[in-house]
Parts: sequence; structure tokens; C-alpha cells
Amino acid sequence: MDKPLKTPPPYPIASVDHALRAATILQMEGGSTVAQLAERLGVARSTAHRVLAMLVYRDFAVQGEDRVYRAGPVLELAAHSQSLVSRLRAAALPHLHRVVDLLDETANLIVRTGDTVRFIASVECRQALRVGSREGMVFPAHRTTAGLLLLADLSDEELEEVYAPERYRDRPADRPDLARLRTELRRMRRNGFAVNRERSERGLVAVGVPVRDREDTARAGLSVSMPSVRYDPHRLQHLVNALEAAAHALEQDLVEQD
Repeated sequence: MDKPLKTPPPYPIASVDHALRAATILQMEGGSTVAQLAERLGVARSTAHRVLAMLVYRDFAVQGEDRVYRAGPVLELAAHSQSLVSRLRAAALPHLHRVVDLLDETANLIVRTGDTVRFIASVECRQALRVGSREGMVFPAHRTTAGLLLLADLSDEELEEVYAPERYRDRPADRPDLARLRTELRRMRRNGFAVNRERSERGLVAVGVPVRDREDTARAGLSVSMPSVRYDPHRLQHLVNALEAAAHALEQDLVEQD
């Protein structure tokens, strides 16, 4: 609640930003060519090649015989997770763009790992005052809209395991009040959506819905984020309807890919 809305630093270092974004892409999606990475970063191929060469030198990336760069030993992520994230992101991007076109607010796709969530895709809106891309960022699950929705899909036993006290011995203040959290999660299960008013960052409001697989298990969260000064509770149902339509369309696309 006490964190400010994230904005770029006053003196950004473009090369560092490119390297960090490239490492995130390799970690989450499993691989990229120089041309693909250049397009994603919005830079020349020569720049992308230099970024990848430095990542290889520092073991953040490796290059295969197929000339595709993949996450190196420093970036630990299981291969099946890479393929799942890559598949989810590719399928979701068209729907995120449609949400942004409809609502003119930044749209996100989020997955959960343990007690944290990672933003695997973000599409920014066109408004001057907007929430920037969170792609690649990690937040505590219980402080984000999509994280709460994904936690709501867990049984009491699974929730206890995620927030087992022994996992928080060195950071007890980070462990949420489980009784209060369960009350919130029950409400979200009934509603089918979540609203986050400045819970993760001051000045930010987010609304989200789950993305489910054919077994009705929540696999990801789809959300829109906006500056709190622009949030109108009277528009909540409109936001939820747009997100649910996008989530259902994404779910259908994923089923058809199986």
C-alpha cells in the first residue's frame, strides 16, 4: 500500500534496460533469435546481437546450433514452464490489444509461482497518464489482482502450504494474515473477479478475471491497470464484462491449440 506508482528512473540506462528485458524474455519464453529479440526490444539487430553476446558471456544465455538464444544456467526455469508461458503469451497478446482498444487502459497477463506472480505480457494504453508495462516484473501474489484470483482457486490445504510459516522465518512481516486472506478469497470466488485498489502500488487500481483451462483450473489472470484518479466504480461492470469476454476468447484459443 505504501509503494508509489512505478515510473522509469530519471536517468535510464538504455543498454541495461535492453539487457534486463532480453534476459526476462529468454527466461519466460524459452528462446529467441537476434531478429526476434530486436523486434521485441525495438532496436537494431546489431544492438540486439551485442546484448545477447554479453548475456552469453555472463551465462545468462546460451546459443544453440540452430542460432536460437535460450536462458543460460544463471536463469533457472523448467523447460515445461517456458513452453507454457510462451504459449500463453502468444495466445493472449491479440486479446490484450483488443482490451486496450476497447478500454484504453493498460492490459496484463499474469501467472503465479508459489507466493509470487510474474507479469508475462503487458500492452500499454495510449493515454498520457497511464500505468506502464509490467512485463517481466514479479510481485507478492496476495498484493495483486490476478494473484488473488489465482490464490482463490486453491484449497485451504494448498493455501496453507503456499504460506507455510517456515517459509517466512527470515521475513515474517511478508506473510499475510491467512484468516483475512481466506475471507477475501471467498468473496472473489463468488464474484468471479477482483478489484485491487492501491494494494500493490499507491496510485494504481486494477481489475482482473481468471483464465481457466478445460478442467476449469485458473492458469493465469487477465487484468487492466489504471491510475486511481481515473477509476470510476460505476464502470466496474463494463471493465469486468470486457475482461471476461477476452478471457473466454483466450480460453477457447488455448483449447483449440491442444
